[in-house]
Amino acid sequence: MNLFTFTAHFGDETACRLHFKEQRDKIGVECQRCGSHQHYWIKSRWSYECKSCRSRTSLRSGTIMQSSNLSFLVWYRAMFFMSATKKGFSAKEMQRQLGLKRYEPVWAMVHKLRKATGNRDARYTLEGMVEMDEGYFTVESSQVEQSKGKRGRGAAGKRNVAVMAESTPLEDSKTGKKSNQVRYFKAKVLQTHQSSEVNETIKQSVDEKTIVFTDKSTSYVDIADYIEMHVTEKSSKESTEETLKWVHIFISNAKRNLLGNYHKIKGKYLQLYLDEFVYKLNRRYFEDRLFERVVIANITGL
Repeated sequence: MNLFTFTAHFGDETACRLHFKEQRDKIGVECQRCGSHQHYWIKSRWSYECKSCRSRTSLRSGTIMQSSNLSFLVWYRAMFFMSATKKGFSAKEMQRQLGLKRYEPVWAMVHKLRKATGNRDARYTLEGMVEMDEGYFTVESSQVEQSKGKRGRGAAGKRNVAVMAESTPLEDSKTGKKSNQVRYFKAKVLQTHQSSEVNETIKQSVDEKTIVFTDKSTSYVDIADYIEMHVTEKSSKESTEETLKWVHIFISNAKRNLLGNYHKIKGKYLQLYLDEFVYKLNRRYFEDRLFERVVIANITGL
C-alpha cells in the first residue's frame, strides 16, 4: 500500500475506526466478564455490548490500543509507516512524520506495536529443518555494566541473540549443486547463555519433530531431548556459508538494519526491535497485505 492509497482509504478518524471494527468483527470479541462471543454493536458509543451479561467492551479494549489517548488515525498512520518500509522508523522519526508535539506517547505506541508483532509470531513454531546459531548485538551499555567491565560473553554493550531459520535443502538435478531455501525466522535475546535457557528457547520456538543444525557449542548439548534430531558441525568457513548460511545472513542484515536506523538501542528493548525486524522479514512477500497484518497484530497481540 502506497501513501496515496492509504490516504484515500484512511483519511479521517471515522474511516480508521470503521476499518478497525471490520477487522475486529472477523476475529471476534470475547466478553471479559462472562467469556461470551455474542455481542450487540452500539454505534453511538463505539462499543460492543454482551448479549449475555450486558457488559460493554470498547473498540480499543483488549487490543494494544487499550488505554491510549492517541486517535485511531494516529495509530493507523504509525502502522502504515511501520509496514511501508523494510528499514523501520525510530520513535523520533515517527513523531516527526506524525506531527506530534510530545515524544513519550509516540515512543510508547511504537514499542507496543513492536511487542504486538512479537506476540503474534510467538504463536507459530518452526518445523522441518532448522538452522540455529547465536550472534552478538551491540547495545547501549548501562552504568552497572560499565562498572563491571566484563569482556567476551556478557560484556558491556553486547547481547547474545539465538537465531533460528527454517531452511529447506535443495539440490539441482542436473548439476548436483546443493543450496538452501529459507522460509521463516525467529530471534530470541538470551540472558544467561546457559543450556537451560537455550533448551527453553528450543521448546518455545521449534516443533518437536524438527531436525536442528548447530555448531558444537556446549550450550546445545541437551536440545536433542526436545526435537527429532540434532545435527552438529564444527564451526568453520564452510559451515557458515553452507550449513548455517541463513542464520548468519540474518545476523548480518539485522545488525546493519538496527545500527543504521536506531544507532543506540538499550539492551532491555533489543527484543522489541528484533520482533519488528523478524515480523516483517517473515512476511517479506506480503507486499500491500502487510499493513492489514499489522492491524491484525494490533488486535490480537496484547
